[in-house]
Amino acid sequence: MTHFKLPSVLSCIQPTAEMHIGNYFGAIANWVALQDSHQCIYGVVDLHAMTMPFEPAQLARNTESMVIDLLACGIDPARTILFIQSLVPEHAELCWILNCVCPYGELTRMTQFKDKSKLIEGEKSDHFISAGLFTYPVLQAADILIYRAEYVPVGKDQEQHLELSRVIARRFNSLFGEFFLEPKPLFTETPKIMSLADPGQKMSKSQGAKHYIGLFEEEKSIREKIKGAVTDLGDLPPGAEMSSGVANLFEILKACGKMDEAAALLNDYDSGIRRYSVLKEAVSTALVELTGRLRAQREEVTDNAATVRKQVREMSEKAREITRDTIREVRSLTGLPARD
Repeated sequence: MTHFKLPSVLSCIQPTAEMHIGNYFGAIANWVALQDSHQCIYGVVDLHAMTMPFEPAQLARNTESMVIDLLACGIDPARTILFIQSLVPEHAELCWILNCVCPYGELTRMTQFKDKSKLIEGEKSDHFISAGLFTYPVLQAADILIYRAEYVPVGKDQEQHLELSRVIARRFNSLFGEFFLEPKPLFTETPKIMSLADPGQKMSKSQGAKHYIGLFEEEKSIREKIKGAVTDLGDLPPGAEMSSGVANLFEILKACGKMDEAAALLNDYDSGIRRYSVLKEAVSTALVELTGRLRAQREEVTDNAATVRKQVREMSEKAREITRDTIREVRSLTGLPARD
């Protein structure tokens, strides 16, 4: 049996070339804070990244870079397990077993499959869509259920996939006996950061450089992007007190912890004083402070890259100690032969 306490919180992230401030404020800052109050386990899910067109060398670089980024942001190996999904093969094994109890109709209702399929069709002339893209919510369910964690931090837009995990757990338990916990969503107050150039949409790198701020971006680029950020677009919609672009700048400023500055500028705004240049300067300075601190921490982690590689393999092995126990019991419940 495992010598490690089962986590109370489980969350994962796909490896990308670069995180932006929307990723940080919407998820990672919360991951860091949760370490103070929960037993946490976090994963870099490289198998999920294979569901969309990818280059092998780039996937390898992105995976290592994401581990470094998370450590630089404050994920603490002394308190938290940070694993790489493909180093824990029990995830894939449980995925197959859960595929065999997952209702097909539930998968057909997954909105992200529809959205990503349209994205591929729009970008690729041969628009190849893999079966993995269709079934990856089952792998996501396996990622969650295999650790028998009680809570999963999610945004409202991710609640559908967590509900599928609950459906699968319920069906497995009804067929083979009570075993899996039905994971609960952990809704926390996390800011929703929008595009700088199109504040009606969430911040995303896929829209182009002017739409996002990279988490480790340099000062000059940050100031240029914030200077060009959309503020008022004309008449406000009925009932709105502030345009979405201005609201987004205030949201970023508050997310950076500059509550007093945000309150003072908001008071001016409510009084009819529209000092957008002052607001943008405050936002730029706050972001420069944040990214400068995170860049310094990232450089320190990167200088010890060999140690980090060893560390993440050790943490992935800790994760395996938990997942082996789960798989051992699942195999017994489902009639598969024991391996040891």
